[in-house]
Amino acid sequence: MNFPAELKYTKDHEWMVMEGDIAVVGISDFAQDALGDVVFINLPEVGDTVTVGESFGDVESVKAVSDVNSPVTGVIVEVNEDLADAPENLNSDPYGSWIIKVKDITATEELMDAAAYEAFCAEEG
Repeated sequence: MNFPAELKYTKDHEWMVMEGDIAVVGISDFAQDALGDVVFINLPEVGDTVTVGESFGDVESVKAVSDVNSPVTGVIVEVNEDLADAPENLNSDPYGSWIIKVKDITATEELMDAAAYEAFCAEEG
């Protein structure tokens, strides 16, 4: 399992990193591993509002469909459209395959650093 130190993590297994005033969001290595082979992602639209802790899309794998929840409240400014054609990139490169970028952030979830998230994942099994 990979837990990059520069990222912050949610209890729902999303990662986030701030690039200036833009939050970049994706799913963690733990999440993609638990999901198995990702075959489809339901992406939101640029301009959509996201709310902390609420679903903005879902990921379908050979095992299940799982919601992807936002670690922030704000407005989507960019969507990784490459994932529509290659959702398997979430498996092969979960930290290089961001899903959305969000601006005008008004709230953030309580996020864990890499060490706390690694311990959290160890408890989840």
